[in-house]
Amino acid sequence: MTSTGGESTGDRLPGRYWRLWWAGAIDNVGTGALVTALPLLAVTLTTDPRLVSVVAAASYLPWLMFALPAGAVVDRYGRIGLMQTAQVFQATVVTAVAVLVAVGGMGILSLTVAAFLVGVGQVVFGIASQSVVPQIVERPLLARANAHQYLATTIGQSFIGPPVGSLLFGLAIALPFGLDVAALAASVLLLTTLRGGSPSQDDDAATGPAGAPRISEGLRWLAGHRLLRTLALLLGVNTFCFQLGNVTLVLLATDELGVTAAGYGTLLAVAAVGSVLGGVLTARLVNVFGQIPVLVVALAVNAAAFVLLGLAPDVWTLAGLLALSGLATAIWNVVTVTLRQELVPHSLLGRVNSVYRLVGWGLIPLGALAGGLIAHEISVRAGYPVAGALRALALLASLPILILAHRQGQQPSST
Repeated sequence: MTSTGGESTGDRLPGRYWRLWWAGAIDNVGTGALVTALPLLAVTLTTDPRLVSVVAAASYLPWLMFALPAGAVVDRYGRIGLMQTAQVFQATVVTAVAVLVAVGGMGILSLTVAAFLVGVGQVVFGIASQSVVPQIVERPLLARANAHQYLATTIGQSFIGPPVGSLLFGLAIALPFGLDVAALAASVLLLTTLRGGSPSQDDDAATGPAGAPRISEGLRWLAGHRLLRTLALLLGVNTFCFQLGNVTLVLLATDELGVTAAGYGTLLAVAAVGSVLGGVLTARLVNVFGQIPVLVVALAVNAAAFVLLGLAPDVWTLAGLLALSGLATAIWNVVTVTLRQELVPHSLLGRVNSVYRLVGWGLIPLGALAGGLIAHEISVRAGYPVAGALRALALLASLPILILAHRQGQQPSST
């Protein structure tokens, strides 16, 4: 399948892509500040860890509730326009948070509702942004484009946004929320420069009535495509395992290995270094070895890293293994996003992406719960080797399908 309406620029990514990239990069800085400020604000409102966790859960709940209808909307209306609408909606909610904080009217219930509403906007924006890239970039350049997108996400949400957000929070609680609003506004303005092209070259999607019949098309298509169906299920297992292990990372680092609060932030930044390296290397690795072999190796490395994380004797070993896991995760993300963009028909991409993300992220809350139970009953280290073993078993079970897909060249027809 070739890109519809992408600009032919040889080996260079087109200018329209870079405007999209900058819009996402700026948005990611604001998001990084926001996701750091939300839990910090929550702990100023309550000392009950259950209530703090409710705020975090509220931000993921929209993926379970609205991913499927959002996919239908993305395939019905202009995708860039939807991205802008979602950001304006988020900016309105975050502005309300900043005002309530400034006047002393914020409570834990209000914060939970705000986290949920911001999550709704992120569902629409996330599905639309992944679905619009193949409309701008030719198929041979998709891996490179997605790698750059992943780098922007990692740098903005892991390196720039969190330290800036925490610094601003220390100066005045409302400031990081104001930063996010400014970032959203700048992103909306940049996205405006991408509008106004022809239907095949701009963000217009397939027309027709939205609703349940259109949602079912995405469900049927993904269920009928063996490779992408397998990858969606693998993602579900891996996100479950990620939460199962990492839900007690802060306790492992601080209680058992003696890491300070500042050192814990540095530890997370080291993991982000691995993610950046993965984003840089993925396109080159795919060009040399192919998508499926690179994907299989990344899954195997992540499984091994999780087993070893539970055995880490010191913080330096822990940091190195987290970076290795981050590298493998980045490779997985770039390759699987590219595969969906290559294999899914353009008119179905939003709906298939929504089903894929629903399957892939639906087990996140259960993974966190399982990790907490294992840590309580056994130890804070135990979740990692259990998660690593589950990841390895899932990879072994899916290997025949992945090998067959590699031999068939990942054809876009259903199998």
